[in-house]
Order: sequence, then structure tokens, then C-alpha cells
Amino acid sequence: MSRSNEGAYQGSKSPSGSDFLQLDVGQAPPGGRTEWLAGRLRAAIADGTLPVGSRLPASRVLAAELRVSRGLVTEAYQRLAETGQVSGRGRGGTVVVAAPPPVAGASRPPDRGGPVDALRAVPCRIDLSPGVPDLTAFPRTAWLQAERRVLAQLTPADFGYGNPQGAPALREAVVGWLARNRGIRADPDEVVVVAGVAQALALLAHVLREEGVHRIAVEDPGSLGARQQLEYGRLETVPVRVDEAGLDVAALRASGAGAVLLTPAHQFPTGVVLDGERRRDLLGWAAAGGLVIEDDYDAEHRYDRAPVPALRALLPEAVCYAGSVSKLLAPALRLGWLLVPPRLRDAVTAAKRYADLGNPVLAQLVLARLMDSGELERHLRFVRRRHRRRRDAMLRAVAELLPGARVHGAAAGLHLMVTFDGAGFDDTALASAALALGVKTHPLSWHRVRPGPPGLILGYAAGSAGEIEEGIATLATALEGVLDGPPETGRKVFPERRQPPGGSRVVRG
Repeated sequence: MSRSNEGAYQGSKSPSGSDFLQLDVGQAPPGGRTEWLAGRLRAAIADGTLPVGSRLPASRVLAAELRVSRGLVTEAYQRLAETGQVSGRGRGGTVVVAAPPPVAGASRPPDRGGPVDALRAVPCRIDLSPGVPDLTAFPRTAWLQAERRVLAQLTPADFGYGNPQGAPALREAVVGWLARNRGIRADPDEVVVVAGVAQALALLAHVLREEGVHRIAVEDPGSLGARQQLEYGRLETVPVRVDEAGLDVAALRASGAGAVLLTPAHQFPTGVVLDGERRRDLLGWAAAGGLVIEDDYDAEHRYDRAPVPALRALLPEAVCYAGSVSKLLAPALRLGWLLVPPRLRDAVTAAKRYADLGNPVLAQLVLARLMDSGELERHLRFVRRRHRRRRDAMLRAVAELLPGARVHGAAAGLHLMVTFDGAGFDDTALASAALALGVKTHPLSWHRVRPGPPGLILGYAAGSAGEIEEGIATLATALEGVLDGPPETGRKVFPERRQPPGGSRVVRG
């Protein structure tokens, strides 16, 4: 039962509005003013009208403007505080501290901008978003030392425009790195340095369209960001099912697509490896005229299995290979590489030239030195040990706090996929409820085209073991709330958690 006096001032004929959010209490349903006000505030936080850090009016001020009781306004603020969207800060007033991304009811979000970018901008207590490495581990000392050595050796001419295909030193270093770590034999002339895999996909979309290819197959589930990048490049994406053996190559043949983008070494988001039979079938499809774009997504981060050969090493004339240091060093570097078959090399290099005249040379030369000196391998060994410990912490927390959940892809990578098979809730609602409690994650449905069981994609690389455990505990609280339905008036958001029967299952991948 509401603690506020809903009936206060109802007999007044005076205007009952406020300049703040253009609120008009006359629009509230009878007996529902508190929920109406709380709903208007939630909507304003969600759409950015009330951004994080903004301050709400003092309760007595807003109550006077709306001609309602102060208790009504106080209770509306309290409801937002209980869901973690606002916080009372004494004399500092009531401040917006968290905003949900536009996820509720949007299993396939709009293409422009998209929810992933919106989610990145939202502050939170604990970030379990996938695709983020341990940024605190960035090798600042090694990078600074390499940069000083590079600067000491540069001539004035080196500060001019570089080769749009990439600095020769980095292309040579990338060839050595791929030979040592991915079994790929290549020539430096085959390498195009790009601003991450995102730009690699943008360049390929342009070139493929010029070549007359307008449809490209993508994994389903698969990366929403990659799919959006291709669609922005005006290619039609055709979803192809992924199962326990990887991409369904028979379905790829039936799709009629002339090219396919896939993550065969550690599929995003399921974590499965494209098995031997599917690989042979895929290479047969490519040898007959199809083009494979291989995104070697976080292939270096493996824990419980042997390395998986790159497709590029098996059929270089039909495979475009894309990689980067975003998951190994930092996404902010915007450094990656693209290996293309000889027939596409000139067109891709021209597209890169007209896109940006080439990546900044200094960062390329520093990365080349880190690769050649062995510093990058040392860093990989260090973060692999750290990521493994954090993966294990997440597995323990999921097993204890999310019983009945099924875990996928634990043998490698920087994330887990968790599904709730047989459950009937909306995973976007679960992700939104978790964010309201201060924890970021991705609903699985963001990365699906066709419907499937609800799930979450949980990154574990960027947080400590303690943060991971707290984050999973918060997810369990959010799940309880989603399963129970919307809370009643005055109901606490942190109920005592019930443990459903059965334990979590782990699919190592």
C-alpha cells in the first residue's frame, strides 16, 4: 500500500504542472500518481533527457509545483533509488547514477548506432560486457620504452605520409607473429594494416560490392557489431545457423551467398570450434568460388584446449584473414591487419588509401618493436594466466548462484555464454534489470537473428575475481526479479534468493 497521500490537493482547481520535464499531474490516472511520476522519471533517464549525473528537484520543490504531497514525490524517488537509477546524496540532492540501455522488448535493436555503443557509455559498478580485455594490464612500461627507441631512430622523412598499406616494419612483424602463433605463412606484401577488424570489414564490404557480391552469410548467433558493419557497407546479411560443430555449411550452400564471415577458432558468442568435417566442407565451398572472411576472434586466449589452425593457413587464395590487438592490448589502439587473396589486394589497398591514407605510423612502429622483441608474447603469457583465473572465478560463481544455467565456450576467449534452456523470460529484460542494479552485460538475443533460448554473454577479463562474484550475485538477484514479475508497491528489489533444483552445466567449447 502506498505510503504517500495520493488524494492530497485533488480538490484544487489550480494548475498542477511543472516546467521540470513538462510534468502535468492531471495526466496521472486516479490513485496512480506515484507510479505515474516514477514512470515519467524512468522514461526520462532511459532516453537521456535526465543523463547520468543530473540532479532531480528537491522533493518539496517538485511537490509544490505539482500541488501534490511531498510524500508522493519522496516515494517516487525512493522507487528509483531501490532500482539503482538514482541516489540520495544528502545536501547534494537526488542524483541520477545509472541509466538502462534501450533493451527492453528490443530483441533486434536498430542498426544506427546500436545498443552496444549506447551501453558502453553508461556508467556502472561492474562491467561484465564481452570483448574487453584487462585494460589495467596494458604494458605501459614496455610500450613507452619501445616508443622512445622508435623515436630515437626516426628521420624527419619518417614523419611524412606513410604507405597506406601499412608501415613495412609492422607488416613484416605481423607476418612473423602469425607464423609463430597461428601457423600462417604469408608475405609482407599480403598484409594491409587496418584500424581494427571493424575497418577490415568495412573495406571488404566496399570491395565485395564492387566485385558484384551483394549477399554475405553470417553466423547466427554471431556478432551484432560485425553484422551491423557489413549492413552499413550495404551488404545483405544472411543468417546461417551455428550448432555444436560450428557453422552449418550445408545451410551456407543453400543460402546462395557468395561470401561468409565466421569466427572458426572460437565462435562468437557460443565459443564452439568449427570441427574437422565442417572445415573440409567449408574449404570445398570456398575452392568452388566462395570467399571466406576469417575473423580470428581472441584466438590467442585459450586455456583448456590445443590451438586451432587458422583457415587462412589451409586455403590462402580463398580466405581473407582479419586480426587485431584489441583483445590482446587495448581496443583504443585501433591496430589490426587484413590478409587478402592476390586478386583482391590492390582493391583493398585502394579502399584503405581513400578511407584514411593509412594508420598513424608511430603506433605501427611501436607495435612492430613489441612483436619483434618478444614483449608481446610475454604480455600474452601474463594476461592468459590472469584471464584464466578470472574465468575460473566466473565458472564457480555461475555454478553456485545461477543453478540450472548452461555455460558455453569456457575453454578459450574472454567471455562465457550462459543460456537458460526451457525458461520463458526475455533476456533483454534480464540485462536491463541487471543494469538497473549496476551490472552491465549483453543479452544473447542482441546477437541472434532467429529466436532462441534466453541467455547472457558475460565478459570476465576486465574485472577482478571479487567483482566477478559480486556481478554474478547481482545477476541472480535480477533474474529472481524477472522470474517473479514486476515488484509490488513498496517491495524490496533485493529479495531472498530461491535456489531452483539442478546445477549449472558447462560446455567447454
